[in-house]
Amino acid sequence: MTGTRVLDVERLVVRYPGHPPVTAVDGVSLEVGTGRTVALVGESGSGKSSLARAVVGIERPAEGQVRFDGAPVPPLGLRRRTGAFTGIQMVFQDPSTSLNPRRRIGDQIADGARAAAARGQQPGTPEEWLERVGLPAAAVASYPHAFSGGQKQRIAIARALAARPRLLVADEPISALDASTQASVAQLMRDLVAEIGAGMLFISHDLAVVRRIADDVHVMYAGRVVESGPTDRVWAGATHPYTRALLAAVPEPDGAGRIPRAPSTEERAAWADAPAVYTGA
Repeated sequence: MTGTRVLDVERLVVRYPGHPPVTAVDGVSLEVGTGRTVALVGESGSGKSSLARAVVGIERPAEGQVRFDGAPVPPLGLRRRTGAFTGIQMVFQDPSTSLNPRRRIGDQIADGARAAAARGQQPGTPEEWLERVGLPAAAVASYPHAFSGGQKQRIAIARALAARPRLLVADEPISALDASTQASVAQLMRDLVAEIGAGMLFISHDLAVVRRIADDVHVMYAGRVVESGPTDRVWAGATHPYTRALLAAVPEPDGAGRIPRAPSTEERAAWADAPAVYTGA
């Protein structure tokens, strides 16, 4: 870990009511430093999004703690978050639900800029942020319906980064995009986060993109982190059987790819029983 630590997740547990209650996140610890992109990967249902929602305060932890710049993250209420905690920004999977269809794009990006100004940051203008994410400055006068899915996600990224966050949480931000734009949008996020000196927690099931942009990776299975370490070392020397199964399913660069068979009940039981590992120095 390099840079100033902006996020500390310590033994986090997230449960949902039921009979019995469902434990979505089971004792996860991780950290994110400035200038770093930390990826959280795993299958759907592994607990990635529940962890992301707890990091930003949408979900209340049952146990453990989430700290931002050393201070516990308070739960989000009905009112807009104020003060230093506007330094946490989130980009959601579907920009069509996170952008207000009745407000102009420029006004929505200006919301982020005002949050930055309130913390004494130089936010830049909506026009500048649109150009930085590859859209024309004139788009400030348009409404979300005028844009494609990929363009809307770039707008959502511009709005989040206009707030000059210390931490950007990106929950499956590219999964709704077409394959031709996924890698470019992910790389754009990494580049802009590094440029403003923030840290990013990038949640994804796309291991090919994660390998390209992440400095460190945490692999989640059944609510637990089963393997973690610098991304290149995890790819080169994965130890946990679940990580190996995930990597075996990544398509080959020539596009031929492999179609993995469905894991057996016995294999999944072995994954759950195998101890967590750190693959690093």
